[in-house]
Amino acid sequence: MQILHTMLRVGDMQRSIDFYTRVLGMKLLRTTERPEQNYSLAFVGYAANPEQAEIELTYNHGVDHYELGNAYGHIALGVSDVHAACERIKAAGGRVTREAGPVAGGSTVIAFVQDPDGYKIELIQRGTRS
Repeated sequence: MQILHTMLRVGDMQRSIDFYTRVLGMKLLRTTERPEQNYSLAFVGYAANPEQAEIELTYNHGVDHYELGNAYGHIALGVSDVHAACERIKAAGGRVTREAGPVAGGSTVIAFVQDPDGYKIELIQRGTRS
């Protein structure tokens, strides 16, 4: 088995595509319009399946807001330098909600950012900083 994608319901498709592509540097991989079923899809990621898992952004026509609930946690992205990634994200207009630093009780460097719909994204430092 393999993880193929994570689906997030979004309130504004273009705003979300802009965040994931411009702020987080992902690619828009493909889109699907289903006007008769009242929804639109956009798949974003750093590479398409099967190379990497993707994020499926789902816009249900006419719904501009969702309650996140208390079961959702976050999406995690591996980056080579969390500090530099946070600076790039802030410069691109993204919101860093936890600055880069060691995880509580450990030494792994992490940070958190938030997308326009309020979904949390954890940045985890992998490899060496340059």
